[in-house]
Amino acid sequence: MPAMAVVGADGGGGKLTGQVLICSIIAAFGGLMFGYDIGISGGVTSMDDFLIKFFPSVYVKKHRAKQNNYCKFNDQYLQLFTSSLYLAAIVASLIASFVCKKVGRKPTMQAASVFFLVGAIINASARDLAMLIIGRLLLGAGVGFGNQAVPLFISEIAPANYRGGLNICFQLLITVGILIANIINYGTSRLHPNGWRVSLGGAAVPAIALLIGSLTIVETPTSLIERGKLDEGLRALKRIRGTDSVDTEYEEILHATEMAKKAEGSFRSLAKPSSRPQLICGTIIQIFQQFTGINVIMFYAPVLFQTMGFGSDASLLSAVVTGLINVASTFIAIFTVDRCGRKVLLIEAAIQMLVAQCTMGITLAIHLKSTNEIPNGYALFVVFLVSFFVAGFAWSWGPLGWLIPSEIYPLETRSAGFFFAVGMNMLCTFIIAQVFLTMLCTMRSATFFFFSAWIVVMGCFATFMLPETKGIPIDEMNERVWKKHWFWKKYFKDEDDNQKVGF
Repeated sequence: MPAMAVVGADGGGGKLTGQVLICSIIAAFGGLMFGYDIGISGGVTSMDDFLIKFFPSVYVKKHRAKQNNYCKFNDQYLQLFTSSLYLAAIVASLIASFVCKKVGRKPTMQAASVFFLVGAIINASARDLAMLIIGRLLLGAGVGFGNQAVPLFISEIAPANYRGGLNICFQLLITVGILIANIINYGTSRLHPNGWRVSLGGAAVPAIALLIGSLTIVETPTSLIERGKLDEGLRALKRIRGTDSVDTEYEEILHATEMAKKAEGSFRSLAKPSSRPQLICGTIIQIFQQFTGINVIMFYAPVLFQTMGFGSDASLLSAVVTGLINVASTFIAIFTVDRCGRKVLLIEAAIQMLVAQCTMGITLAIHLKSTNEIPNGYALFVVFLVSFFVAGFAWSWGPLGWLIPSEIYPLETRSAGFFFAVGMNMLCTFIIAQVFLTMLCTMRSATFFFFSAWIVVMGCFATFMLPETKGIPIDEMNERVWKKHWFWKKYFKDEDDNQKVGF
């Protein structure tokens, strides 16, 4: 594949080589694992065969006459089936942050695929709830390792002018995984009584793909140089850039590595004032990403559509439709993020998602009562609103929630800082997954107004507090972004003063 030369605004050259593209796509299969699990969980928990075996009380409530529409699936253990994965992912991402730094990005991704593969096998063969939860915890370990390593890997090998689009390949494959899971659920719902086993076992496929594919990719030059493998780092840099003329970039990575060695340690360095802007922005964007309400849609789309009166097949088919829109809209992000920038996409989508959430809330408040079925026309309108919401998320807060934290940290705090991003994402995902069905039962349509309030806050944050990082080399973020931001620059004042007097 020929290299495409691009000269950025900073005057630096950047090439998108076949090696970079292939490595990015293979690494992004970590996103396929994550997405498949997100999509498969909601569909499986709406299958009668699954409920009869593991959650018989929920099955009874689901089919009981006059049962409250908003409370059909309200069960803490059912929510724990979905959310337990994210508790394990928090712990795993902390461990993975050390593994990434000490061993490398590539072995961390390989470990992720092994955890996920074993978890999928245990879930597919589960005989009781305990076995099911153990499988989920292993899947969580895979998600934690994969989500820690993959965005860092892609950000470090990508040229600055293509970093956004390539990193969004991770989010793209998350959306593809969700879509594939929804299609599989639609088919396996007809395979009685073990269709759910096929759905859960299918998670092994992306895990195997990542494990085999990762054997063919190179480690990032930054990771190799950081671990003292200078010659290997130089060879890897020449390979991914497709040229021997890499002296400038090599020296920049070497300088960043030397600066990182002088630091007191990744986590301790995060406590310095100059690390707070990245830590705050990289962490809070994960809170915002989850409190858009997206995982309410992705986890529980079939459950949500059944609540509105759709039959089981129709609800799964509706989830497939939203999955298709999710994938298509992510392509928009790939082709616009390095042209339009990060902030434009975030602000536009906040407005779009706010309209969708508020309109959904109003529609359900008026037309979906405790025991009725929502009129068919309004039910289809809600499906449209869900799709409109998903489209906005998919070209903005979804992919950029992973991209921005992976590109804003200097090398000395990159792995530790990204752990806080991944850990916060998993924590918020756990909270949403664990409480949503209870929220739906108690707050009813007001649930959507709850998420709308969060969207207002995050839109304001993106407008006033988040700097633009488009086209900036990853090791020049402090000088060219943070030190020039109207608010965050004050955190670097002491550091600059010390440099002036020779400290």
